[in-house]
Amino acid sequence: MRTLLIVLGMLSLAGCMKPSDMQQQAGYYMGDAGLLNHYRIERSSTWVLQSDSKLYIAQGHFLPIGEPYARPNVVAEEAFAAAVEVFPVVRRSPQPLGLEEALAEAGSFGYDYLLYTRFAAAEDAVGSREEWETSEQWGDVGRDRGVLQLMLLEVGSRHLVDYARIEIRGGFLHFYNASPDDLLRPPLQDYTRQLLGRH
Repeated sequence: MRTLLIVLGMLSLAGCMKPSDMQQQAGYYMGDAGLLNHYRIERSSTWVLQSDSKLYIAQGHFLPIGEPYARPNVVAEEAFAAAVEVFPVVRRSPQPLGLEEALAEAGSFGYDYLLYTRFAAAEDAVGSREEWETSEQWGDVGRDRGVLQLMLLEVGSRHLVDYARIEIRGGFLHFYNASPDDLLRPPLQDYTRQLLGRH
């Protein structure tokens, strides 16, 4: 019923909006209703970096609650893939590091900022598409969820300039995603763009 009301509300606003705005709003409401993948970014500040900032990315050793089988460096890998789209100089640690190790490594390479990441929690609601096709039990269907924590630190002063928490939720129409890892790239792309004041 809620989804029907949302769709009707969007249609009533259609005459007042540009097609790009309609697409964005439709995606937001379908995500909020649980049909499409959805994420929410909460930041402690609106800090914006200079476009020529050198960004070092590392991930902590922490294994996500609820999904201990995630690749150990997956958030750093996805954050790196997102950051290289907008920053000219980006490097990531090839393996998880403690915070002190990450700061020391970023400093030794002469980087300005450290983006230190953690996969705090994850829930793989249905597993892979193959697993669902084998069981075909609708009781197994759910939505993948995850929580990421990001700290942005100035390497020279070790000052924390931003802390972000990202909640990720898979949509019902994508319930057969291989794992919560598949949901990481879009919010990390959004976050790295926000660091340059882009949306």
